[in-house]
Amino acid sequence: MPPHTELTDPRTGLVRSVQPVSEENDVLHAVRRAREAAPRWAALPVSQRSRRLFALAQLVEDSLDAYALAEQAGTGKPLEQAHGEIAAAVDVLRFYAGAVRADTGPSAGQYLPGRESWVRWEPLGVLAAIVPWNYPLLMAAWRLGPALAAGNTVVLKPAETTPDTALLIASHAEQALGPGVLVTLPGDRHTGRLLVESAVDAVAFTGSNAGGTDVAQRAGIRRLSLELGGNCPVVVLPDAPDYSYDEIVAACVYNAGQSCAAPARVITLQENHDEVVERLAEAMARRPAGTHFGPLNNPDQAARFDRLVEASAAKVRHVAPLEVTAAEQGGYWRPGQILAGVAEDDPAVVQEVFGPLLTVQAAVGVDDAVRLANGVDHALSASVWSTAGGPALALAQRLDCGEVWVNCHLEQTPELPHGGRGSSGQGTDLSVLALAEYQRSKTVTVRLD
Repeated sequence: MPPHTELTDPRTGLVRSVQPVSEENDVLHAVRRAREAAPRWAALPVSQRSRRLFALAQLVEDSLDAYALAEQAGTGKPLEQAHGEIAAAVDVLRFYAGAVRADTGPSAGQYLPGRESWVRWEPLGVLAAIVPWNYPLLMAAWRLGPALAAGNTVVLKPAETTPDTALLIASHAEQALGPGVLVTLPGDRHTGRLLVESAVDAVAFTGSNAGGTDVAQRAGIRRLSLELGGNCPVVVLPDAPDYSYDEIVAACVYNAGQSCAAPARVITLQENHDEVVERLAEAMARRPAGTHFGPLNNPDQAARFDRLVEASAAKVRHVAPLEVTAAEQGGYWRPGQILAGVAEDDPAVVQEVFGPLLTVQAAVGVDDAVRLANGVDHALSASVWSTAGGPALALAQRLDCGEVWVNCHLEQTPELPHGGRGSSGQGTDLSVLALAEYQRSKTVTVRLD
């Protein structure tokens, strides 16, 4: 039997299907198809690329139920959440179908005496897009939307455990965009490494910091866009709104905490520490796994979660209920948990846990809270919770990360950029700024006399 992967249902732990693993010849063939399609796709007028992307978005929306079921099969998430995330992916594709028609670069003009100059924005060529298992189609759309709109062709490498929606959108892309414009390449980590080392022009990777470091070493001087996770601080001040605790917990356990920008490290002042822990525990108990959120994605992730939690010496530990059926007992379920009184160097504090867990630390003042918030390598997102608008905004400015929310968390839209600093990577997802990730500029200057 050729190399293959047994795909399991995270809700039960049972094998649900067998997926062939792409080997070196498959990688070469996929890249060759994308390379052959690249000149044709890049040469289309922007208006035509836009119309075709709108057509692709419509095909996905018309098959929303099929996509949601495929997304649920690989992730185990509740069907309602899967529906919402497919709809969000459609919105991203439509945003870039329109945004690419807007002129966001320098306008033409006489910047030099007797000369007229303008800037051409040209595609990079063939992009390798390697996306994770937590939001399989949505994270693909974050990469595909701007890359395809900018005129690139894409070889999409989904995560080993969640190829389902990537294969679906490849078939729809063949219909809407033409052959070879989007090629899906299922496989394992070795497949991803072969793709990065192949004759692609750029690489977009969403995943762990270790994975991103490996990609960067293999990609060399080619253009890279890396989103490498987060370990997001949540600063809860004594005057935080009453709704803060429910919303922090809801954002933490959404998708079983498997969101790069999920709240992870709650930081209080000493005066409100005990109240915050108590109210978070109450909110967590109202959101049991099984009825409010799904399982972790795979056994390796579940084992890693357990290892990080057990290695952290919390003084107080709250564990929420777990409500699963008898048929789901073998799945990768983990209840929501709160670890209070953790040390600054505990594994659950310094590493991205990527599960339904909140740690709680007490700061001796606002300056110390900022120090704790900025004290880990990841720098993706953060939030501040306070009814005092001015001080909350001043505190938000001091947090070193790419995205900060005040009195909300994990709220995103295609119009606003998302990107990390430090170990969270480089580059921009979402907004018109992401188009530049997949384009190169060419300045043209013409002598007038």
